[in-house]
Amino acid sequence: MSTVLIRPMEAVDAKPVLAIYQAGLDGGNASFEDTAPTWAAFDAGKLPGHRLVAVDEGDVVLGWVAVCAVSSRAVYAGVVEHSVYIDRAAQRRGVGRALLDALSASTEAAGIWTIQSGIFPENTASLALHHAAGFRTVGIRERVGRHASQGNRWRDVVFIERRSPHIA
Repeated sequence: MSTVLIRPMEAVDAKPVLAIYQAGLDGGNASFEDTAPTWAAFDAGKLPGHRLVAVDEGDVVLGWVAVCAVSSRAVYAGVVEHSVYIDRAAQRRGVGRALLDALSASTEAAGIWTIQSGIFPENTASLALHHAAGFRTVGIRERVGRHASQGNRWRDVVFIERRSPHIA
C-alpha cells in the first residue's frame, strides 16, 4: 500500500472530490442524492475547518471527508453531520479510517463533541468502517425518506454518532 496523506481540502480539489462523490452516488447506497452538487454549492454547505482529502504521494485525491452544521441553534454548536467518500480504487486501503481519524481530531480541537451521520443499512462496508473508528449505532430511522432514483422507494437509515471522549 502506498502512503496516504491527509490534508485540508482546497478549491483545486473540486474536480476529483466531486467525481468521487458522484461515483459514490451512482452506487445507489451512499445518499438519497442522485447528483453531486456544483463546487460552489458544496463549498457553501460544508464547514471550512473540517474538509479534508486523502492523497497519495503524487497528490492524487483518494477520498474526502467534510461536515456541515446540524442546526444554527447555539445548543447544537458542537454537533456536526459528516460525509466520507472514497475512490473505488482506493477502498480497503485504510483511506476511510485515516480520514475519519483526522476528522475526529480536527473537530475535537474545535470543541465539537458529536459527529453524526445516517448510513443505509445495505452499506455494510461503511457501517463497519465507522464502528471501527469509534462510531456507535444510535438506532434505525425507518422509512425516513424516498429514494427518487430507485423508484421513489422508502429507505431506512442507520443513525450513527461519535461522541468525543475528550469534551465533557
